[in-house]
Amino acid sequence: MLEQDTYALTDPRELRYLVQGHGWATLITAADDGPIVSHLPVLLDHGGGSDDADEGGDVPVIVGHLARADAELHRLGERKVTVVIQGPHGYVSPSMYQAVPYVPTWNYVVAHLHGQPDILDAEATYDVLRRTVDHFETARPEPWRLDSVTPYARSIAGHTTGFRLTPTRVVAKHKLSQEKPRAVAARVADALAGDDPHRNPELADAMRKALVTGA
Repeated sequence: MLEQDTYALTDPRELRYLVQGHGWATLITAADDGPIVSHLPVLLDHGGGSDDADEGGDVPVIVGHLARADAELHRLGERKVTVVIQGPHGYVSPSMYQAVPYVPTWNYVVAHLHGQPDILDAEATYDVLRRTVDHFETARPEPWRLDSVTPYARSIAGHTTGFRLTPTRVVAKHKLSQEKPRAVAARVADALAGDDPHRNPELADAMRKALVTGA
């Protein structure tokens, strides 16, 4: 991914919030005969397994799990990987700018986490499964818990592989019209938040946050 100072996302806290809010990730491993790609949920991890985005270090440490067969294809733990976290994104029409000359573009927030993951043992993997369920069930009025089916969950957990990735390199970008005049970028955010055919409130919120911080 092209690194550009204008769009660089370097705030560790914002990176953690990106992971916390967009946990469906892409895992890529460079194999001898081409890339291997899997899709999987990931969580923040630090200090006793907490996934609180307000806590953590300079890089977002993540945990995740995938089917054991997929982990074997990746040779997970033996090779370096890239985990892609895709945040809000969407099409921007020139008509949103209410100015000329402009062309269409795509605004987005994304992070690439590079490193070599550590494989977790069976008990730590089960803890990742439990935490993953808890994380995504939080929004429900009556959250379902993995512990409600412990015998069954334990019986299938052995077919999964858990891992922890402490990135050795992070490349993150939030391309949110920062290069445009402030009033023009604000009009795009308003369009995305309104009744435009390409309405995208989450992307509008990200743009407005970038406008406020100037980052």
